[in-house]
Amino acid sequence: MRTSINTLPSQYRTLTRSRLTASQIQRHKASLPKNFSDYESIKHDFNPQIPEYFNFARDVMDKWAEKEKVGQRAATPALWWVNDRKQEIQWSFEELGFHSRKLANVLSGLCQLNMRDRLFLILPRIPEWWLVNIACLRTGTVLLPGTSQLTARDILHRLQTSGAKCIITDESIAPLVEDVASQCPSLQSKILVSNRNRDGWRNLGDLMNNVASDHECVETRSDDPMTIFFTSGTTGLPKMTQHNLTSCLVSTWRYWLDLTDQDVLWNTSDTGWAKSAWSSVYAPWIQGACVFIHHMPRFDSSTVLTTLSSYPISTFCTAPTAYRMGRVTETSFLFCVRYKFKSLQHCLCAGEPINPEVMKKWREATGLDIYEGYGQTETVLVAATFKGMKIKPGSFGKASPAYDVQVVDDDGAVLPRGEEGNLAIRVKPLKPFSLFTEYTGDPVKTEECYRGDFYLTGDRGVMDEDGYLWFVGRADDVILSAGYRIGPFEVENALIEHEAVAESAVVGSPDPIRGEVVKAFVVLTPEYRSHDKEQLVKDLKTHVKKMTSPYKYPRKVEFVEQLPKTISGKIRRVELRKREWGQI
Repeated sequence: MRTSINTLPSQYRTLTRSRLTASQIQRHKASLPKNFSDYESIKHDFNPQIPEYFNFARDVMDKWAEKEKVGQRAATPALWWVNDRKQEIQWSFEELGFHSRKLANVLSGLCQLNMRDRLFLILPRIPEWWLVNIACLRTGTVLLPGTSQLTARDILHRLQTSGAKCIITDESIAPLVEDVASQCPSLQSKILVSNRNRDGWRNLGDLMNNVASDHECVETRSDDPMTIFFTSGTTGLPKMTQHNLTSCLVSTWRYWLDLTDQDVLWNTSDTGWAKSAWSSVYAPWIQGACVFIHHMPRFDSSTVLTTLSSYPISTFCTAPTAYRMGRVTETSFLFCVRYKFKSLQHCLCAGEPINPEVMKKWREATGLDIYEGYGQTETVLVAATFKGMKIKPGSFGKASPAYDVQVVDDDGAVLPRGEEGNLAIRVKPLKPFSLFTEYTGDPVKTEECYRGDFYLTGDRGVMDEDGYLWFVGRADDVILSAGYRIGPFEVENALIEHEAVAESAVVGSPDPIRGEVVKAFVVLTPEYRSHDKEQLVKDLKTHVKKMTSPYKYPRKVEFVEQLPKTISGKIRRVELRKREWGQI
């Protein structure tokens, strides 16, 4: 029998039911000290010691497996996977170690991958994705994750640019790889995750059946390359963003996610997004927590709500889009009110700013606050609202302990509190260990990120008198209209407070008098899709004028079925802007 996860063979994993009840989670969490108690003292004392040698698989995964054996870890699984067909998998750290060692032998033996060789991984949210992550750490292989939404052209760009020697994917992506493989001379191994064979591919299950289960981790230095993420591409072609093994050690995730070894964390990030690595691999497993995965072919708000009420999930992290969709209908609101998600204690979001109105509605329905985090592929977690801190709706909180975040002008000079400028991270005299190493193969782009003593994020923002940071927009998203600078997020915040608006995106649109004006692309809630559109436009304009400075109201409004987004769920305003200016 094929040993593919898709067919759930009994010899390949252990299927069990949860051994931890919601009430046990509640009691345990109540008795533990908070990971984050006082922001100022933790920020002041933050001085992590980076070891010269470090391997996440050996020094984290295997250590937790040892603790399991002697009863020093909670009885939660390390990985808990479910899908829409009611299939379920639970693996301990020991079981993850067993399977990942076999896979490591496949990579280093049968595929002949050496340290620093690159592997391109395109899989949906199935357990093999997690096994490949750990196996690459064991072998020193540099992992390049990609989303299942990639086209053949996208795959060609990534394979050629990276020089990857191996690709692991499934049947849906295999034909696209075959279309471009002849143009990728570095590609030596094609591995398929499937319960069927395919010409020209090696089946992962067959390969794992024929290797030993013991494997010795390679000796890796903390500054060895670990992974290369392709940026989500809000501007230009995706760049290769390299992180070293030190990025695994970002303990600030401990403070924001607030995890213990008895927590069950569900992070909904796509496997092609950098946040999936940090919130679904490194951060939870450093803390010994359980990683929960629900494999949904596509996002469905009712499935999310049902899952939160059916499983003992204590921590939920998702993109703002998911919370927005959760408030679209009265039915979903009543669902939240009825179930209350008895196990759920901590809700978080990242990827793009979350609207205050959405936070308000979620709290009304669940009794839980949403703690926002801000980061990038290049930076990991830059700033957040941590537990114990006052939540300021509309702000993404304060700088993470790992960073000195400032608002600077275009020359890198720090601006006074309250002035809009570039969100930046201080890199001199010491560069933070969790910042990306480089844009691989593009030293010019790498150098362009730095100005004076700072790394520029490319985002615009404001720091208030309390040190809280407020997002204005991407540097190239800011609208200049008749001398006014208008950030899209403030207009979008105003729009989302209208009951007709499910989602919106605001960009500049050409105007012969003002240079450009504010234009809003609006996705309507189901209840308003049949309403008179001309009247809705008038209502929305009036509404925005009441909610913010009148000059910021959208002079143009276009209703759309959906908004263009990156693989990580961020709105691609750049695409809408190019459309407006006739560039596409």
